[in-house]
Amino acid sequence: MSALVVKSLCKSFGGLRVTGNVSLSVEPGERRLIIGPNGAGKTTLFNLITGELTPDSGRVELFGRNITRVASRRRAHLGMARTYQIITLFPRDTILRNVTLALLGLSPSRWNPIANLDHLHHLSDRAHQALERVGLAHIADRPLAETSYGERRRVEIAMALAQNPKVLLLDEPFAGLSIDERRDVHELLIAIPRDVTVVMIEHNMDVALEFAERITLLHFGEVIVEGTRTEVVNHPRTREVYLGD
Repeated sequence: MSALVVKSLCKSFGGLRVTGNVSLSVEPGERRLIIGPNGAGKTTLFNLITGELTPDSGRVELFGRNITRVASRRRAHLGMARTYQIITLFPRDTILRNVTLALLGLSPSRWNPIANLDHLHHLSDRAHQALERVGLAHIADRPLAETSYGERRRVEIAMALAQNPKVLLLDEPFAGLSIDERRDVHELLIAIPRDVTVVMIEHNMDVALEFAERITLLHFGEVIVEGTRTEVVNHPRTREVYLGD
């Protein structure tokens, strides 16, 4: 059974077709890279997979379950987590509190209007463990506003990992990072256990190609090449899209 299946997914905004009959199948534990030039529909595809957008047609399956009409908030409970191309965190709160808030959304305590986050030790303990995984436990109490851009990227990954996802979607995790920061994030992603399936959008091909096992190339909202790293890199359509050959 595949971890994630997308079948003939279509999405248009008015007369603009953004995703056209996209189909892909990602196996459990796989590291899949989705590439394509700006405007190829990569982030729109992620938004359709996570339920932040509703497709015009097609379906999304998570471990054999049709989740096409399942609310976005419910998909997190089913084992799906993601990061975003644009970091969306709370700068005035501490790193630890940001991760704890992410866990609160999956906890029954979220329905308690008088719950004190500082007293939910089981959540803060899990948040601290997630920060240890990304190498930020030593600055857990630092306000997010006092961290570097690379550290914030790792906080966002910690927020996703803390939810113990079965499928993790990463939207350009290397964007805007320095060489050293890219190395740190790459090592972090390599360390993610194989019981987590990872699908990643990335423009930094040098780093991303080392991580990916299979690659899907999108262009104008359609899958035009898919295969192993060697197959996709050497495909004439890939050279045409990126180099204009």
